Formats: sequence, C-alpha cells, structure tokens
Amino acid sequence: MAIEVQSEELMKTLPHRELPFTLQPLEKLARNFWWSWTPDGPAVFRDLDSEIWEECEQNPRLLLGKISDLRLAQMAADPVYIERVSRLASAFDNYISDTRLWSSGKRSSVITSEHPVAYFCAEFGIHSSLPLYSGGLGILAGDHLKSASDLNLPLIAVGLLYHFGYFRQQLRLDGWQQESYRETHPADLAIAPVTDSDGKRLLVQVWMRGRMVQSQVWHADIGRVVLYLLDTNIPENQETDRLVTGHLYGGDRETRLVQEMILGIGGVRLLRALGVTPHVYHLNEGHSAFLTLELARELIQSKGIRFSEAAGLVRQRCVFTTHTPVSAGHDEFERQLLEKCFGGAAIQELGLTPDEFAALGQITPGKSDEPFGLTPLALRMCRSTNGVSRKHGEVSRSLWQKMWPERPVNEVPITSVTNGVHAPTWVAPLIRSLYEKHLGQDWIKKDAASWAEGMARVPDEDLWSAHCLLRARLVAFMRHRMFQTSLARGESAEETAATRTMLDRDVLTIGFARRVAEYKRWALLLSDSARFERLVNDPERPVQFVFAGKAHPQDQGAKLTLQQVAKEISHPLVRQRAAFLEDYDQEIARQLVQSVDVWLNVPRRPFEASGTSGEKVAMNGGLNFSILDGWWLEGYDGANGFAIGDSAVDTSDVDAADAASLFRVLEEEIVPLYYDRDDNGIPHRWVSMMKRSIATLVPLFNSDRMVAEYAERIYLTD
Repeated sequence: MAIEVQSEELMKTLPHRELPFTLQPLEKLARNFWWSWTPDGPAVFRDLDSEIWEECEQNPRLLLGKISDLRLAQMAADPVYIERVSRLASAFDNYISDTRLWSSGKRSSVITSEHPVAYFCAEFGIHSSLPLYSGGLGILAGDHLKSASDLNLPLIAVGLLYHFGYFRQQLRLDGWQQESYRETHPADLAIAPVTDSDGKRLLVQVWMRGRMVQSQVWHADIGRVVLYLLDTNIPENQETDRLVTGHLYGGDRETRLVQEMILGIGGVRLLRALGVTPHVYHLNEGHSAFLTLELARELIQSKGIRFSEAAGLVRQRCVFTTHTPVSAGHDEFERQLLEKCFGGAAIQELGLTPDEFAALGQITPGKSDEPFGLTPLALRMCRSTNGVSRKHGEVSRSLWQKMWPERPVNEVPITSVTNGVHAPTWVAPLIRSLYEKHLGQDWIKKDAASWAEGMARVPDEDLWSAHCLLRARLVAFMRHRMFQTSLARGESAEETAATRTMLDRDVLTIGFARRVAEYKRWALLLSDSARFERLVNDPERPVQFVFAGKAHPQDQGAKLTLQQVAKEISHPLVRQRAAFLEDYDQEIARQLVQSVDVWLNVPRRPFEASGTSGEKVAMNGGLNFSILDGWWLEGYDGANGFAIGDSAVDTSDVDAADAASLFRVLEEEIVPLYYDRDDNGIPHRWVSMMKRSIATLVPLFNSDRMVAEYAERIYLTD
C-alpha cells in the first residue's frame, strides 16, 4: 500500500490566508522545524510581529494565521526583509536537497534511506511549539533528531501525539504548585496527516483491553528527519481509548501500560504500513520495549519459528538506551494488569504460556510476585544496552548485574554513550557569531585543538561584552515574566511594582533549573539561610539566583520542597536577588543557559545519569559549578569550571558535606574570581576560564558527536 504525507490536507483544517508572493516561502519554512535551529530562522518569524510571536508561544503556523493584513503588507514591501526570507528559503532548499548521506569513514554504511535507524521515544522536545515533552529525555531526543538531520544519517522517529501534553505550572501565593492542562489542536501545529494511496487517513490497529484500538498518524519534518506520531483520539475508538494519547506521563498505571503498547506495537505496525524496513530499532528508554515482542510475533507468524529463535533474530536488530540510574525509575506493571491489557490471544501468538510471557520482564524469571519491567524486557531483547555517561554505564552495570548473575559486574554487557546537546539550537546568536568569526562557518565540526586555538584568538573584551549583553537580556526577560506572574497571582501593587527592579544586569548570576526531585537536592543551597542571605546582600560583591523547575503532580514531597524554596526566596531580605520562573519550558531554558554566569547542579551521587543543561551553558560561555557526577565527571578538568565535593560517595552526612563545599567554593573561589576586574571592568581570569570551558567542552559534549558515536558503535555491527 502506497503511503503519502498530505501536507495540503493539513492546510484545509487551518484558517487559510494567501500570503503576499514575496512572503510565500514562509509557509514552506513554517512546516519544517529546521527554521528553529538555523541562523536567522526564529528572528525572521519573530520580526513579523514580536507580540503575536510571544502570544502564540513562538509557533510560526499560528503567527502566519494571526498577523494583521496591514503588517503582512508592510513586511511584504520591505526589501531588507524580503531578502532575509529569500536567503532563508534558499538555505533551506540547499539543506534538504543535499543527498550526501552520513558515512562512518571506516566502512560502507548499511544505514540507508531504504534501511534507516528507527528511533522510538515516549517524548520529543523539538521546539516549544510542539509540546510533546516534559524534560531532559524529550529534549535529548529532539537534539538526537536534529543532529541526525544535520549529519544526514538516515533516521525516522516514532512517538505519540499527546493532546494535552505535560502539565502547565503555576505557583499559588503560598508557593504551592498548581497544575493545569491546555489542549493541543493538531491544526495549530506544524504536523500533517498521513494518508494511504486512496487519500484516506492511515490507521494503525492494536488489540488491547479486549478490543481493537485504532491510531491515526501524523508526521512532522525535523530537517531531513521524519517524526511520526500515533494518535488514538479519533471517533472510531471508545472514549477511554481516545484518552490513551491524552496526557504525557499522566493517568494511572493502566493508562501508562496501554500508551506504551501503542508506542511499541503500534509503532512497528506503522513502519510496516509505511513500507519501512529499519536497519536497527533504537529504544530510547524502556517505554517502547513492547516493540521487541511485536517484531518477534511477526517472525513467528511469517517463518513458523519458535519464540526463542525469533527472539535471537530480534536481538540482532534492536538497541536500547537506559536513562535511569535507580530501580524505582523504571516502569513496572503487575502481572494481572499486563494480562488484562494484552489478552490471552496475544500471548498465544508468541507461542508462550502466561508464565513464560511474564518471565520476559522479570529480573528473576518464575518469581510469581515480581512485577513485569520494561527495562528487563529491553535488556533481554536487545543486542546492545548503553547508559548515557561513563559513570551511568558503571552504575547501570551494577544495578542490572542480577540479570547476569554468572558474570562479575565489570563484564555486564552495558556500555555508555555520553549525552550531548545540539549546538545550533542552544548557542546564542551573539556567541555563534564569535565562533564563526574565529573558527569558521563549520565551527561545530572542529576538533579540540582547533577550538583551543580559535578561543585564544577571541579578544577577552569581545567575549565578555557578548556575555554581558546576554545577561542583561535575561534580567529584562525575568522582570517581564515576574511582573506578569505577580499580576496573575493577585499580589499587592507594591510587590508587583518591585518586579520591575528585581535582579541586576551587572551582578554575578547563578542559574538552577531542573525537575524537582528528592535526589536533585533543591534545598541544599538554602540549607544555611543566613549564609545565603549574606551572599545575595553583599554590598560589594553580591550574588543573584534564578530558579526554575516542575514537581511531578503526584510527588507531594517534591511539591512541598518547591513550596519551601519559593517561600525562602520570596523573603523580603532576598527577593530582589532571587527569583523563581514558573512553567519551565524550552524557551525559559534557552534564556537561562545562554545568559547565566554560573550553572549550579547538586544531585546526590551517583543519581545523575548524565545531565545536559550544563553542556548548553558551556556552549554559551557560562561556567559549571556541579557535583562530580554524570557528564561533569567526564568534562571537569580542574580549570574549566568548579566542582562541589569530590567523586566519592560518602556514607556519612553527604548532604551536609556537599553544602559546606558549595558555600566554601562559592565564597572563596567563584565570587572573588568574578569580581576581580581591570580598570575597564573586565575579569580577565574569569574570561580565561570561560574560554577554557568552551574549548574543552563544546567539541566533546555536542549531539553531533553523540549521534556519530551511536552510529559507529551502536547502530553498525561488524
């Protein structure tokens, strides 16, 4: 069956307007998320109407529908703007038409357009205008797709279209987090329906909970990469089943289970309907692990073989990346629920008894009271498993050694590929311009030696000036957001007016933004409130802090921690030097990582699988101040940032020891170094550390290196 992606059909669902002919290329550009990471891409859309751009949360599809006819006519007659649009459209055409596929350089690649990588993930953080993500896993997946596109590595991705996405966050006056959900309408997004050769919507069927559930399919263009999204919200399904793809990580255990059945089983069936035969299936986290069972079922039915033989063939085609360093973070389901959702017929099609089926997801097969885990299933059914940093690989080998009881820990077959971030997405245009000037247009491809030479050529004054402008932009952004938040909360006129002057563009600014979870130790910095107050109120060398992050709606302990932090930083003695940004998302993250002087990270070792925010900060010249865990354990060299504590895990009061180290380094090293200025106000020793951070970290911790490493070491086999 021939399958086509009907972008024109999507247009029928949107309020259609004819753009002036000089601006018509914008319509094509708005349909592919390439614009979001290319130079001048976001600015071209923003400059049409900056207010509407922010109102529609940087969604170019909505912008083009809402902008006034007058403004369109004005910009359509502006020769400077017309040239920018033309230049951007030409760059896009050249990018898309480049047929030179990625090559390993060592051997002929078997990853081709006919046999691509199939990348499965429960969330994708492509851009804030496609709200299919909650945090780090999704952002990493989005960066993976972008780098695959830039490298021209043949890859297609499979995920779910969530109609309500992840929750939006507001804090009450007492600091307690409140959640709300906004419905996402497909017609507002840069996605298109997938239809068959007869022009009918492609439907993918999965039997679960005793009935057939159908999913329609959407498609999004991420540069040269295609992201397919399964969606159960169609009239053919029962109401309960329409909500399967309702909320990201929402609902009860049963909802989570059937979501993962749609992703894994439905995803494989989608690829079959598309006529795609992947070279390899990449399970990014365990949410899609059921795809291995669907592949086995196909082989059993087509070849008439037993499950054990089919499983061996499936292993040759699947690879697995685990992101979670603790057992409690892995999805598990009670056997009764598993059998209810799958049904006896599905288990019989695999040629397995219920006990044999349950054993696939158990650490100790045959243990009747042990739940079914997706990570044990993925470990059994994939030829390769990797963690996301060297330390996480080590932790994962220890965590899952019980799956290989006959092997010592160091021989457990779990490797690692350290995470990286997509430089064009996260580097500020001001900083990018310095890289282009001193390293060349192909700066991201340079090796470490070239980066060291290039950064040595950057005048201290230029790097510091660019960074100061970005910090000033962050302060303006914070004041604007905090003013709007104060109005929405109904705070007093005095408190609202105070947001107009909070923070200072010339003060050492430290960012702390991440999910609110116990092991991330949000309260560590505030464990000594008197010391914290002295830091922010120092008349000669003050420090200011910017916080952002969400607590999971069901995690009452995390919400209580967040409330305590919100109360602490709203105290009259510190509120002008500390602020919490609500509803942490990709745009807030971009503002922070491009602008802060220091990025603070204090997870309890060894529970930071990798972390990527600090990598984004380093790309913009900010300095990391972190526990030696995850990626920072690999990146820190003693002179390119700051460490809290050491890499050992102490069994005594590690929180108290780390808090003491945090304050000591802050007071004795960071603050004095930052405020050591010459007569022109330039902190040369600080800037020297910025340059070293950039030169040593950017070449290694970027997603182009990460994706190439996956291709070389994980996707390709000898």
